[in-house]
Amino acid sequence: MTTNTQTNTGRLNFAKSAPKAFRALIGFDAAARAGLDPALVELIQIRASHLNHCAYCLHMHTNDARKAGESEDRLHMVAVWREARNFFTPKEQAALALTEAVTLVADGGVPDEVYAEAAARFGEEELAQVLALIFAINTWNRVALATKKVAGTDERG
Repeated sequence: MTTNTQTNTGRLNFAKSAPKAFRALIGFDAAARAGLDPALVELIQIRASHLNHCAYCLHMHTNDARKAGESEDRLHMVAVWREARNFFTPKEQAALALTEAVTLVADGGVPDEVYAEAAARFGEEELAQVLALIFAINTWNRVALATKKVAGTDERG
C-alpha cells in the first residue's frame, strides 16, 4: 500500500516528501537553462541520461526534444556522437564532451582538453550555464533512479 509520500513502486515521492528541496531543484534547473539554446539543453540532458541509465529522464527529454523540432536522426545519434560528428555542430560536440566528463567525473575528472574546448566554444557566462545544466540533469537523474521513476510516466503535470 502506498502512502501520500510513496509511489506505486514503494519508493518515496521526493516532491511530496521534500517539497522545499524539490522546489529548489526546479529553481536551479530553470536558472541553469536560462539563455541556453533549447536544442542544446535537450542534447545535454539526453546524453547525461544515457550515461546515468535513467530511462525516465531519457524518455522525457527525447520527447521534449521532438516537440521542440529535433530530428529523429540527431536523437538517435546522441549516444554515438563521436562517430556521428557530422550531425552536431562543434559547439554541441564540446557540450556533449563536457557533459560526459562531468557526468563521469569519478572516472578521472574533467580533462583539461575537454574543458578547454568547451571554454573555446562558449563565453564564460554561457559555459557556467552549461555546467549548471549538467549539474542539474545529473541531480534529476539521481532523483529519478533513487525513487524508481517509471519511464513513460512524465509527472511534470
